[in-house]
Amino acid sequence: MTNRVTLPPQDFDKMCKQAERDQEARKLIFLIERVKRQIAERESRDGITGAPKRPVTPITAEAASLRLPIRSAPFER
Repeated sequence: MTNRVTLPPQDFDKMCKQAERDQEARKLIFLIERVKRQIAERESRDGITGAPKRPVTPITAEAASLRLPIRSAPFER
């Protein structure tokens, strides 16, 4: 029979909390990088004169009826 080393519950809780903080930090870093990239793209696009911009189309009744439901409301009808 081998002896297993078991961690006390408080150490396990500390490890879980640290893992959660690490995950949140990774998410935040990813979000910051994405915002920086979007700002750089916007600045480079605005710097080009005569760059074509997407036309804004008004929402018609047909387009509104074809709208997909929001993911957070799965029972929307």
